[in-house]
Amino acid sequence: MKKRLLSVCLAALLLTSCSKVQSKPVDSSIPEISADAVQSTTSATTTSTTATTTAEPTEEAAPPEPEITSVNIVCAGDNLIHANIYRQANERAGGDGYDFSYPYQYVKHYIEEADLAILNQETIITDEFEPSTYPCFCTPEEMGHEVIEMGFDAISIGNNHILDKGEAGMLATLDFWSTNYPDIPVYGGYKNTEDMNNLRALEVNGIKFGFLSYMEHTNGLSLPAGSECELVYLSELELIEQQIKAAKEVCDCVIISPHFGVETTNVVSDNQYYLAQLFADWGADIIVGTQPHTIQTMEYLEKADGGQAFVFYCLGNFLSSQDYVYCLVEMLGRITVTKNHTTGEITLSNANAVPLIDHYDYGFANVRIYPYSEYTEELANAHGCPELTIEFIDYLIAQNIPEEFLSE
Repeated sequence: MKKRLLSVCLAALLLTSCSKVQSKPVDSSIPEISADAVQSTTSATTTSTTATTTAEPTEEAAPPEPEITSVNIVCAGDNLIHANIYRQANERAGGDGYDFSYPYQYVKHYIEEADLAILNQETIITDEFEPSTYPCFCTPEEMGHEVIEMGFDAISIGNNHILDKGEAGMLATLDFWSTNYPDIPVYGGYKNTEDMNNLRALEVNGIKFGFLSYMEHTNGLSLPAGSECELVYLSELELIEQQIKAAKEVCDCVIISPHFGVETTNVVSDNQYYLAQLFADWGADIIVGTQPHTIQTMEYLEKADGGQAFVFYCLGNFLSSQDYVYCLVEMLGRITVTKNHTTGEITLSNANAVPLIDHYDYGFANVRIYPYSEYTEELANAHGCPELTIEFIDYLIAQNIPEEFLSE
């Protein structure tokens, strides 16, 4: 990997206005004050002082309350679009285009209600290539429109499938996002070094968020020699440290989306623990992990500067049609970020996880997501994966979501 110099292409222009105070010229025509006049002035002042001391004491004005704003964040895991999903979407559109609204109908309100909603879009989105499924995915552009219509505000594309259609596919998905949604932060893959150094940021309720994304690998695929495109792998720790620290200089809250961990296991790896703590010590505030396709635990981390960060080690999937039972239990991560605008202090609170079930009927029909709070025994019995039972779901949730973070 070639060495790169980091430059942050964010500038803040601080405008201040100052009123000029001009001294009045001395008027030589003003007569000198006589001794009698001085005495009279002194007497009047004394009388006024006496009157003041005999009046009832007044209460001191209370200092103004500091301005405080909060942002409620929702994070979703891997939006992993298999052939079953896009074929069903094509059928629902009458064979002309794709209607992706059906799978999300029971969870859409969580996204709509958030002040800031973040998604890991696991597959590239473009119509420049035919739709394709595992192992090299490509998803129709209607999916991109659907996730934005649903309410997602920031999209991570830094994952192992970003090069599934090579450099051309990566550039095509970047073009889709920049052309259709130029104000949406899309991060994790970049057209060139200048683009990479242009930190993706978004201000919500007076709080400025910065977004960075990194991946462990790209399934053995790589950019061609001489490519101007940029990807940052988790092995490039010196560059990552520079990026996080630079982002923290200009943002209130830095959100990291690392694609890390061992696939199809709920066990957090030593490397995940190590990297999450490094990110926190360098300035990351919220770490939203994906890749294993299974739910993993979460916790607050103590930063090197004494502050706190929070990590969801893995949210699991959001939408997919995987057939391994451990990959069918997933979650939305939620957390509140609050800023005291007087002191500039940022605090995290209300961290929790909403368990979800990735459901499909026999033969992978009617793929859709349910909140576990609305999932029934009848639905579980009808799941296309017979190993998925209510007892298994309860076990998996109890093992991986600490009780203090369990929502609903």
